[in-house]
Amino acid sequence: MRVIAGKCRRLNLDTIKGDNTRPTTDRIKETLFNIISDEVVDSDFLDLFSGSGQIGIEALSRYASSATFVDNYRLAIDCINSNIKRCRLEDNSNVICDNVFSAIKRFKDNSFDIVFLDPPYNKGFERDILKYLDESSIIRNDGLIIVEADLNTDFTYLNKYSLELERIKEYKTNKHLFLRKRY
Repeated sequence: MRVIAGKCRRLNLDTIKGDNTRPTTDRIKETLFNIISDEVVDSDFLDLFSGSGQIGIEALSRYASSATFVDNYRLAIDCINSNIKRCRLEDNSNVICDNVFSAIKRFKDNSFDIVFLDPPYNKGFERDILKYLDESSIIRNDGLIIVEADLNTDFTYLNKYSLELERIKEYKTNKHLFLRKRY
């Protein structure tokens, strides 16, 4: 796993041993960032269920202003911190070891331009998080929410929210949903 583009291009990143995380492949990460490239520069980026931190690190490498990483798995936090240090991105990074639901409720005084969430598949976490994000002000007007999910994850409930579904990008085993927060 490596940083695809930007100031940290080609740097290798550590991953977490075992089955507790599911790193996004470089090919999918490259496709994702090609889609959102115009929005990343100068953005405040929130990476939920961060795992190794590779998505937020890619955003910082592509000149996001800041990235906040949230994960509750101690080995993931250690991996994120190690990867941030390797890439020399400490000044623009905030790493939080906490349950994602608790962490986002503490962001009352923070707001983000882009929120990326890659929760464990088929547990329903994305539904609760999207409901909270829909009702909260932690996403700036026109802010982008990206959800990585299993191909079979049902999102028909989104019509109950004020989040606008802009695009779905499907891959072999998973998909990205691109949602826009409108006020």
